[in-house]
Amino acid sequence: MHLANRVRSLTGWRRLGFGLLAGALSALSTAPFGIWPALAVGFPALVLLIDGAGHARRRGRGAMLRSAAAAGWAFGFGYFLASLWWIGAAFLVDAEDFAWLLPVAVLCLPAGLALFTALGAVLARLVWPSGPARLCSFAVAFTAAEWLRGHVLTGFPWNTFGYGPAQTLELAQGAAFVGLWGLTFFSLLLLSTPVLLLRSGTFTRRAGWPLAALAVIALAYGLGGYRLSLNPSRYLEQVRLRIMQPAIPQGEKFAYDRRQAVLENYLDLSGRPSALYPKGLEDIGLLVWPESAFPFIYEREPWAKARIAATLPDNVTLVTGAARVGMPPEGQTSPFFNSIRVMNARGEVQETADKVHLVPFGEYLPFQDFLESIGLEQLTRVRGGFASGDRLRPLKLPGAPDAAPLICYEAIFPGAVLPQGERPGFLLNVTNDAWFGDTPGPYQHFLQARLRAVEEGLPLIRAANTGISAIVDPLGRIVAEQDLGVRGVVDGDLPQRLNAPPFGSRHAGGVLLVLMGITSSVAISRVRRQHARIG
Repeated sequence: MHLANRVRSLTGWRRLGFGLLAGALSALSTAPFGIWPALAVGFPALVLLIDGAGHARRRGRGAMLRSAAAAGWAFGFGYFLASLWWIGAAFLVDAEDFAWLLPVAVLCLPAGLALFTALGAVLARLVWPSGPARLCSFAVAFTAAEWLRGHVLTGFPWNTFGYGPAQTLELAQGAAFVGLWGLTFFSLLLLSTPVLLLRSGTFTRRAGWPLAALAVIALAYGLGGYRLSLNPSRYLEQVRLRIMQPAIPQGEKFAYDRRQAVLENYLDLSGRPSALYPKGLEDIGLLVWPESAFPFIYEREPWAKARIAATLPDNVTLVTGAARVGMPPEGQTSPFFNSIRVMNARGEVQETADKVHLVPFGEYLPFQDFLESIGLEQLTRVRGGFASGDRLRPLKLPGAPDAAPLICYEAIFPGAVLPQGERPGFLLNVTNDAWFGDTPGPYQHFLQARLRAVEEGLPLIRAANTGISAIVDPLGRIVAEQDLGVRGVVDGDLPQRLNAPPFGSRHAGGVLLVLMGITSSVAISRVRRQHARIG
């Protein structure tokens, strides 16, 4: 109890510094570290800081909420700074022009994202009963804040708290029932209970709720393991896959004067024999290359089509990321699209799907014309930025089920990865994480794409320039993969999807609302009883 009161009574820079350190410690829960029990230390620390905001009540309700907001912001800043610092690596690819923006990006993005944790702390403090019930307010308020972070403006649900426990495959199965936001809610509720160990009373009184939380986590782990045992990986053996991971450094990948060497590299690597495919391309049906594979516009380089046609046997369908030029959509001016192209063995484009959810500052600039007029440009350096596709479209592939195409970080948005219409056979994610080198970023990106497979009950085929390329089954099991930074191929059959969509893919939002409604009622009821006793 002495420790708890010391934390609650912190003021000034000590209070902010403690919040920042608690947030930074919590970042150990993110990939590739995966030490998600760190949240069981970070969340209780944040709860104590929100408790401490009550000391400012004597200066008025506004002062109390400002104190809670400051604690929440400090925690969020520490969490996002420690888990997203790697974004700065993208500004070193073209360092001569962009290095000066590195400190701005590394510091400003976490500072902005921390506004959502500040909001969560304010919302929680508005209905903040004493005792265990305040953890209900904590879970509801921060889940709401995280959901808003995933949707406001273009949304950025990267490293949402629910991803921590989801790194344990058994616990990740919960996403099939409650989705990412449900995992986030339970993470906040259960992993904040250790704070109750610090209150006064007998051990039984202090440890009851934390032990109950531990039992719930153990039960979820057991049920997840049971689900995995009931659903072994099954395959569509007629779809023989090869994913090509060239691991080309970002500075070379977009070099136009290296265009022929880049394509020859792809063709050489794609055709190599392996233990599974001893005849190389002759054994393969579906060949997948990563995002923006070519340092040129494919239709403008007829030699590229000729080289592909001369190399691919008739049995191969090539699916590749490739920028294209087309008519700008209504309301947009750029003719450039970041796309996935499906080509036959003659190099002819059969299908195209454009990226819908573009990366701000990477693929376009907000207020594009104005910012370009003062000399700024996005990292891809495409004048005018990319245009976005109007909607997600399924890709029809010869001899294979339809694919739900996802380019780069389109795979991080839960509940928004499937085109309308008939349920596809798998998720197809092409990406280029070479921007971020050997940092935690690519591991975090892969984790998020992998959880989409669990949520939707669909296998994931992921082709990345420099990792992590993989075949993942619909329960999130990695069937085959290529490590970050390793040049090679991933071979295997296409896993089958689950026969029916998981419960959570259709009802996770409703379940979450019910859970939040019940826990909010508990907190509000507790506050009313406290006020009645005081009155």
